[in-house]
Amino acid sequence: MAEKPTLKIGHLSITDHLILGVTDLKIKKGAETFEHCTLQTVLKNGWNEVADALTFKSLDGAFILAPTAMDLFKSGVGIKLLLLTHRNGSILVKNKRANIEKIEDFAGKTVLIPYQLSIHNMLFHRLLSEKGLKPGRAVEKDIDVTLEVVAPFQMPEALQYDEEGEIGGFIVAEPIGSQVIASGLGEEFYLSKDLWSGHPCCVFVMRDEIIAKYPEAVQELTNSFVRSGKAIDAQPDPAAVIGGKFLSQNVEVIKRVLTYPPDRITTSELFPVLEDLDIIQRYMMDKMNIMTSLIDLEKFVDTRFAKAAGAK
Repeated sequence: MAEKPTLKIGHLSITDHLILGVTDLKIKKGAETFEHCTLQTVLKNGWNEVADALTFKSLDGAFILAPTAMDLFKSGVGIKLLLLTHRNGSILVKNKRANIEKIEDFAGKTVLIPYQLSIHNMLFHRLLSEKGLKPGRAVEKDIDVTLEVVAPFQMPEALQYDEEGEIGGFIVAEPIGSQVIASGLGEEFYLSKDLWSGHPCCVFVMRDEIIAKYPEAVQELTNSFVRSGKAIDAQPDPAAVIGGKFLSQNVEVIKRVLTYPPDRITTSELFPVLEDLDIIQRYMMDKMNIMTSLIDLEKFVDTRFAKAAGAK
């Protein structure tokens, strides 16, 4: 009998990672049986924790921001991108106290982003640049909008304590934004799908040695994630209930994220498209200077498992 490993998969409490929660529940309820591995989901508080855990091999795989995964690969961490975990699904929220009516009103304000190497940073950069505004960190010169990295789950609190309205808002994965809107502190400014329709964001990566040693287990996981993604899009109501538990969030907030509008986040088309990933890395290198060189996406993305799983 072949060894049955326990695969530790890292994630955050965000809707982007809901396919992991659905798969986890299906296994726990016996609706799916894994023959080749046992799944262990590992909740992390922020993106730096996920990146570090992959680097130091305390995780076997993770749901992680695509640009962060590319950067890890470039720095020599042995990982492969196997699947997208969703498309769209983030939101730019304006702080009600900051009097933001148009993009130019973000000038002179601080805006919170979840991580430097994130699609959120890229989308916001593109939005500001179109209006001739320059975003950057507080230490940089001649910037119009100050960017501050804050873990997603800490963003609502940051807004709550910002009595002067110095924070213009934040751009982040759901349901953080909708949670803040429901609390009355913020208002929707843009959905990420309206900034780049169908954009990738988080991806599923596994460490090279796990892929090499347990390919059947990796296939089993990928198959389940693809099925979970299709199930979420097809049946958002039960998915919202699962999401409420898995993400420790209000079910109504999750339901809104999954259904209003219908393409706010999609989980049924998870096949990794190299051209999309290339758009991200080239923009971050040419326009943002936060990537120093391009990676060979053919070497980083392994589509075998997604193909075999029937991912669209």
